[in-house]
Amino acid sequence: MKTDRDHENKSEKNTGDRSVSYKKDIIFIGIFILVGLFLAAVVFLTKQTGKSVTVSVSGKDVISFNLDEDREYMIEGKDGGQNLLIIRGGKAWIEEANCRDGLCINMGKIDSVGQSVICLPNEVVVSIGSGEVTDEGPDIVVY
Repeated sequence: MKTDRDHENKSEKNTGDRSVSYKKDIIFIGIFILVGLFLAAVVFLTKQTGKSVTVSVSGKDVISFNLDEDREYMIEGKDGGQNLLIIRGGKAWIEEANCRDGLCINMGKIDSVGQSVICLPNEVVVSIGSGEVTDEGPDIVVY
């Protein structure tokens, strides 16, 4: 037969176990946050500023520009699609597009190696590279 005293002892044990579990949760969350902050710092500190912009249409490189030269370029995409590329102040972005969703316009400005702006309906990819564009070779490749 259980008494009130047995019930009180079980309550004290459960409360003690919860306290230990709660402390472990706090430690785990703290470690998780510290690892996240460390990884974010590594990403931001190793970010490399790009030097060139390459435009690809349907998977083929069409033209490249130096990122430090301000310009506007109308990209002729798939099936008559058009995207207006702006390069200004060391950043590149799509200003206008005649695609049905316009997501490429909202992708923002890019300036770091590996970043890209993609317009899926027009099959256009604008990406940042680490090498500068030289005058050696053709400026435009037509297939």
